[in-house]
Amino acid sequence: MELIGPYLAGSLLLVVAGMMKTFRPGDTARAVYGMVPARIRPHVGLRTVRGLLVAGAAVETAIGVAALVAPRPVTAWLVAASYAAFGGVVVRALASGGAVATCGCFGRPDTPATVAHLVVNVAVGIAAVLVALAAPSGGTLAQVIAHQPMHGVPLLAASGLACWLTFLVLGALARLQGARTLLGVTHRRWD
Repeated sequence: MELIGPYLAGSLLLVVAGMMKTFRPGDTARAVYGMVPARIRPHVGLRTVRGLLVAGAAVETAIGVAALVAPRPVTAWLVAASYAAFGGVVVRALASGGAVATCGCFGRPDTPATVAHLVVNVAVGIAAVLVALAAPSGGTLAQVIAHQPMHGVPLLAASGLACWLTFLVLGALARLQGARTLLGVTHRRWD
């Protein structure tokens, strides 16, 4: 399982993002509600979207936890499907409002969707598919770690660091890019 590190980082990110949306569903519900087609909005209230979002966030968290504990084909396919769905949301957010449209990834209204979001979703989705194809059907994280150098410490540390850096790219960097876009700041070269 060559791409177990990105898979573990993506699974941990599912847990973090799912928990953030579970505990702070309001802002994300408003972001998702904004993506509902106008002809459907009168039939679906914000309260319904919020309830569905909390349920979906709980499922997202559960998938992430299951994927971390048991990196098996079934859990890896669920991770891949999750990132494919999130990729679709990012494409929708980008199409509807450019770099400043929110995707609500982390339970915050000011997490704009960026091309980096799409790249992360595709990369983790591919890693998850490759893990699904290579993982043993009864595998556990303990078994994966047992085959790693230094009892898996470098793998776990690198996966945690990758998750944190990805969180920063999708959160803080995305907000910075959104602010630059709103202010009309363009990239200047230092000559």
